[in-house]
Amino acid sequence: MPESKVVLINPLGLHARAAAKIVKIANESESVIQVERPSRMKRSDAGSILGLLGLGAKLGSTLIIRADGQDADRVVRDIVDLINRGFEEI
Repeated sequence: MPESKVVLINPLGLHARAAAKIVKIANESESVIQVERPSRMKRSDAGSILGLLGLGAKLGSTLIIRADGQDADRVVRDIVDLINRGFEEI
């Protein structure tokens, strides 16, 4: 099961529009994808916008992206890339 740590760099953190972009990637995947905020011991399904918002991830928060399935490597890479680009907002 591939996983990757990533730090939120966009000033607004994981807000609704940013979370929706993760949900879009998750819904196009065949893998089961989890997003974890280890400092708060919270985890969410990447396909749930409410779950992602419930992580309360702000600027500087570390997230762990995990996936299990046929396209797991690609989907982890795509989500990490999106976050590293500041959700295309900065």
